Amino acid sequence: MAKLVFGMNLSLDGYVDHMEFAPGPALFRHWIEHVRGLAGSIYGRHIYELMRYWDEDDPAWDAERREFALAWRRQPKWVVSRSLDAVGHNATLVADDVEGVVRGLRAELEGEIAIAGPRLAQSLAELGLIDEYRLYFHPVVLGRGTPFFAGPRPPLRHVASDPVGEGVVRLTYVPA
Repeated sequence: MAKLVFGMNLSLDGYVDHMEFAPGPALFRHWIEHVRGLAGSIYGRHIYELMRYWDEDDPAWDAERREFALAWRRQPKWVVSRSLDAVGHNATLVADDVEGVVRGLRAELEGEIAIAGPRLAQSLAELGLIDEYRLYFHPVVLGRGTPFFAGPRPPLRHVASDPVGEGVVRLTYVPA
């Protein structure tokens, strides 16, 4: 049985915004290894559209970016959306019965499945489907944006704290 994990980079005040801060070299290496080890990822539409950036090679990329792109392309992806008509390579569109699809993936696969997107994570949390939360706090305060927790905060229990590079600390929680 797979473990469903919701983890994202966020500011100290709890907002996710890829345009406001980027991972440094050590954290980027961490994300490469993380993506490489996943059984797959379940994306909300917005985050999936942002991540499609990695579908096409860019000649300006360094070796690490090419490595991340390759890992991202190889992993199976499920994209939850009612507005998209199609998704890219190695991706499956999930427009209906999200709960059934996610429960099926959890039962069929081994390892970790990443949940990508605060709104998607909120709906899966309400169904009791998220097994672990990983909050990657950057030393930045934004004061606005999309919150990591898109709705009511679930009761959580702290299980780990880890520095992961460039002033970033990962806090890991499980549902209480």
